[in-house]
Amino acid sequence: MWADIILAAEQQHLLRLLVWAALSIVAATTIVTLLTVRRIESALLAHFAYQTAAWGVVVGAVAAVGWRSLHLRDLAGAARLEHLVWLNVGLDAGYAVAGAVLAVTAWRLGRRQGAVGAGMAIIVQGLALFVLELQFAAAVSR
Repeated sequence: MWADIILAAEQQHLLRLLVWAALSIVAATTIVTLLTVRRIESALLAHFAYQTAAWGVVVGAVAAVGWRSLHLRDLAGAARLEHLVWLNVGLDAGYAVAGAVLAVTAWRLGRRQGAVGAGMAIIVQGLALFVLELQFAAAVSR
């Protein structure tokens, strides 16, 4: 009975990741399109968009591969999944911190707007994935 609950939680989590990936790609495409159409040169926005698009592609690919490998789990598999989810929570928090370090360092060491934009995108992605992963952890750790 619990194996199907974990499977349903996994499916819901992967769907959320796919939606986030799609939103990231759409947002990045919109930013780049607006910059191009309006002939605006903004390294900050351009690098924010590039980083957002890259994260969207990677998150989407990871979620798609995860979807293809969904299966009912025994107790050992559920325990491994729970450990993996908590590891991902920590990694996602680390991504946000790394993005903040990049943005602050780029600003302080030369006002590098491109790196600031990339750092800000990494913060957004890290925090969003942190929230999504934390929701999944709450469902799996019950």
